Amino acid sequence: MKKLLVINASARKEHSHSRTLTDVFINHWTSAQQDVGIQLRELGSTHVPHLSEEWIIANQTPASNRTEKHKEVLSASDAYIKELREADVIVLGTPMYNWSIPSSLKAYIDQVLRLNETFKINTADPAKPYTGLLQNKKLVLLVATGIQGYEPGQPNAHLNFQTTYLETVFGMMGIEDIHVVRISGTSLDKEALKGNIEQAYQQVRSFVKAMEWQRKTTQLKEAY
Repeated sequence: MKKLLVINASARKEHSHSRTLTDVFINHWTSAQQDVGIQLRELGSTHVPHLSEEWIIANQTPASNRTEKHKEVLSASDAYIKELREADVIVLGTPMYNWSIPSSLKAYIDQVLRLNETFKINTADPAKPYTGLLQNKKLVLLVATGIQGYEPGQPNAHLNFQTTYLETVFGMMGIEDIHVVRISGTSLDKEALKGNIEQAYQQVRSFVKAMEWQRKTTQLKEAY
């Protein structure tokens, strides 16, 4: 059974396109998978601790020397990292806010991007100074943008600090199998947006279908 971690970062509960995409993903995932293990992580409507001096001191203290207070300060970070470690597939739904990501998602990344927990220093190769510790995982970015043209080579690509940032930081943690599904132009009128939404839904369906085909192929190989 592959374990799925679904993260929602939108501040909106209603009318959120990124949340709709994660719902579509979950529905297709549960229909396709015989054994379903899903962990939900809500960031958009819950408090995500920002880094503090206490957190930095606790994180820099060797694990064997940490006090109960240190452990308490790091408890949210440890819980987030545990979920990432246990997941085979990570689905992250997020809107674009001011050409970047919601502050709650940035706070989450600060909590999980930890030296010797999710990455380590690689002194042997100056060209690749970091080695990710979260290996053999897939990341699906389900994103929504108000206007169009943020894809590579398009007019607004230079303003895309959303997917480019997320691909960089998760890649730094060792997750390099990354897929992006985007609903572009959420500020367009409903008719113009309709086709973009359906295209995104189809991409989600195709991804889940490919994952299921891969799972069944692996089972057949193992059977023989």
